[in-house]
Amino acid sequence: MRIAIVGLGGVGGYLAASFAKSALDVVGFARGAHLEAIQESGIIIKEDEKEWNTPLHVKSLNEIEGHFDLVIFCVKSYDLAFTCKAFQNHIDANSIVLSFSNGVNNGNILREYCDATVLDACIYILSHIEAPGIIRKKGKVFAALFGGEDEVAVKTIAALFDKADLRYKTPQNIQEAIYKKYIFIAAFATLTSYYDESIGAVYEKHYEEAKRLLTEIAEFAKETQGIDIFAEVQKSLETAKKVPYDSSTSMHLDFTNGKKTELENLSGYVQKPFMQKLYNELKKRV
Repeated sequence: MRIAIVGLGGVGGYLAASFAKSALDVVGFARGAHLEAIQESGIIIKEDEKEWNTPLHVKSLNEIEGHFDLVIFCVKSYDLAFTCKAFQNHIDANSIVLSFSNGVNNGNILREYCDATVLDACIYILSHIEAPGIIRKKGKVFAALFGGEDEVAVKTIAALFDKADLRYKTPQNIQEAIYKKYIFIAAFATLTSYYDESIGAVYEKHYEEAKRLLTEIAEFAKETQGIDIFAEVQKSLETAKKVPYDSSTSMHLDFTNGKKTELENLSGYVQKPFMQKLYNELKKRV
């Protein structure tokens, strides 16, 4: 099976390295100094207790060649449609595609731009690009979740994660699972960016605000999708308490580094009063 992993940031870089290390046929797609560093020296993964390096076949998006049986998109949500279009001529009805981008409607975006089998998915991981060619993963948090109506496709992806020794789940209700991930990342991406502090600091100093925002997102999911994730409010707070204190979110890092952010997808998407107040203030900082 020929695999493409598009976007080699904290998520895609860790996945691509793990797949390559397990001798899977994977091609990573990156750009700039990160691409050049991986081409020259392979990709380096720094975890809490270990560091490892593996060679990785890596290209830029304008060098796509051949057919892919699986394409995993790990790009920012605002780049998903663009990158999916770039692969239209390199996948077919027998290909499988999925996205680990932040958000709750990525599967629908993929279905709009390709004819492949689309699985809905999300991922739990704390990781980021530390320097060109280097991915820093923090803590033990890792779980890839994916699912859909095509059971063969789900089993095919599960086998790949088994081979790469990566934890995964295949929930019956993948949409509910995606919203359970979204509630945490949308709330803490917004709050870490708004207060310019780590997840641990937000939990410690702004607990009531975090609880209020999580509750709003649960209300939004119920009102718009009929999905009940109110139990995730307290679970998300417990997760924030357990992750390494200095862990942050990719949106916060993007604000800090003056990069394009996923503000619209993570904050603007939730039409509730407190979230919109935070969103409107953050929009002034973009």
